Amino acid sequence: MPAPFAVCPKCGHLPPQPLGATDACPACGVYMHKWPPQRVTKSVMAQRQEQDNEFDEEDAAADSWRANLLTLPGKDAGDPAVLAVRAAVLLGLAVWGAYLMTRDVTDGEVFQSFMHNILLPIHEAGHVLFMPFGEFLTIAGGSLFQVLLPLAIGVAFLRKNRDPFGAAVCLWWAGISLIDLAPYIYDALYPQLMLLGGHTGEDGPHDWIYLFETLGGLQHAQAWGRFVRMVGALLALGALGWAGLVLRRAYRARSG
Repeated sequence: MPAPFAVCPKCGHLPPQPLGATDACPACGVYMHKWPPQRVTKSVMAQRQEQDNEFDEEDAAADSWRANLLTLPGKDAGDPAVLAVRAAVLLGLAVWGAYLMTRDVTDGEVFQSFMHNILLPIHEAGHVLFMPFGEFLTIAGGSLFQVLLPLAIGVAFLRKNRDPFGAAVCLWWAGISLIDLAPYIYDALYPQLMLLGGHTGEDGPHDWIYLFETLGGLQHAQAWGRFVRMVGALLALGALGWAGLVLRRAYRARSG
């Protein structure tokens, strides 16, 4: 008496219950007793081989993606001078980031930093770039662009250059951009910050007053400002950790 078929030897269908010799596959209709034992063995082995190949390809793709996230490109990636420069950059970002993360969100202290002078033209360019998409996106575009630009550059570093260190630096930049936005968001409830036009939000346009009034939740502006600052700090710290892992892997590869 043939053993029950847990899987259809012809189409690979998995029935709820094993099929007996007199049963037909509910998927393809073949009767089990019409399928020769030798063909059963070959069919099942072929299906298992296909499954194993699929698993191997998935594992290889996963390993390749993980390697791309942690491996520096090029023959000179492990060069001591290159590693030293990257380590100095990482240390500089860590110190600079620590300074920016500790600025008071309630009074826009971060606006006095050099980083704000870098981000402000990007913010204003965002307003211009989003003009074709209507008033709401024109106003939101400044804040969006100063965060999306470093993220887009980071994706390019990762996909085009295969450079995870450069991508991590861009992720740090995006986190710092959020920290830079946080006081502006916080200020929307009781506007006191001096804006680019030489006025406060009470006297002239204020992006986040408009956005909160349009979307609702102006009364929670200060909570949102603190939240965005926290997210930015976590993003920047995560980026520094990622960059550190990349350099550690490159150093170990050189030493090994």
